[in-house]
Amino acid sequence: MALLDNLRSAFKGGAHPRVPLSGAMMHGWYPACEVACGSRPFEYTRAIAEGFLANPIAQRSVRLLAEGIGQAPLHCSDQRLARLVTATSAGQSLVETLAAHLLLHGNGYVQILKDASGVPVELFALRPERVQVVLDHKGWPCAYDYAVSGETAKLPLVDEDGWPETIAIRTMHPLNDHNGAGALQAAWQAVLIHNAATHWNRALLENAARPSGALVYETGDGATLAQEQFERLKRELEIAFSGAANAGRPMLLDGGLKWQSMALTPADMDFATLKSAAARDIALAFGVPPMLLGLPGDNTYANYREANRALWRLTLLPLAEKIFASLREGLAPWFPEAVLAIDLDQVPALSEDRERLWSQVSDADFLSRAEKRQMLGLPPEENVA
Repeated sequence: MALLDNLRSAFKGGAHPRVPLSGAMMHGWYPACEVACGSRPFEYTRAIAEGFLANPIAQRSVRLLAEGIGQAPLHCSDQRLARLVTATSAGQSLVETLAAHLLLHGNGYVQILKDASGVPVELFALRPERVQVVLDHKGWPCAYDYAVSGETAKLPLVDEDGWPETIAIRTMHPLNDHNGAGALQAAWQAVLIHNAATHWNRALLENAARPSGALVYETGDGATLAQEQFERLKRELEIAFSGAANAGRPMLLDGGLKWQSMALTPADMDFATLKSAAARDIALAFGVPPMLLGLPGDNTYANYREANRALWRLTLLPLAEKIFASLREGLAPWFPEAVLAIDLDQVPALSEDRERLWSQVSDADFLSRAEKRQMLGLPPEENVA
């Protein structure tokens, strides 16, 4: 602290009001710097505001995955089930919304709305941060409390007749028996770094893009500042010229003052590399190849085609199967034999894999025609119209 105090004591100026700071610089930066040291705890509502609504990498990653699953071609053996799953409810797409909830929160909840005869007519995805799991005396979930606008509604797992009322989907969480872990939580620290670098660069640009430094008091006769001047200038320096929002703020020099640059240049601080590394960590947490987000320096995949195929095989298909498996299980009482999955034959990114499989099976002379159809997932010939 002695060095910092000496640098601050070198500043000389009046006690007049300072030029107001830009509101754009103030908004958004201080929430990212509330904790001076150590990692900030994860809080879902704030994480959505800063990590999804205000971060282009995280938002693009979530949209790429959620929209990819929501718009994927669906293979369903029951037309009633297909209409139920693909219909919009209150303006939301069920599968896309559930995928986003699982990525951001780690949990997804679906309310089954029925008609007078007890047949499902609508599926509505509930906001997971509003849901609280209610446990019975043995520790098993028996209901869900859904809080909205200060009021709480209890959603049972099953109705009076034992038919499902709510479907719960969650990702794996090794330390929680009833709630999953979202990818946003894993990417949280990288999101803070990425946002901080963005706000710092913006603050620097809004302050004429001048680097930080120190004002050295030199009179040539060895004179020093009085204690009163010392304390006053320390306070002014802390208020008007300290902090990330004041990065590069210019100062007016008068008698006896000399400017001495103290800040590292952007190249020295390697801000571009730091921000790029944070962006890649965010993409890694969501399972999106950085190449698909326009991030440079990714040589893992030979081209966009390979990256797109990896996205489907490693991220989209496992996430989609988790959602569809939970929907099949929850709706099994009404659709016991229904098939619900993504139609892999209709996914353009997987067409080369499918062509390679067809070629390999066709060239396998040791397989019968019926065995080949079975390996390709086709029905037996006698069942083909």
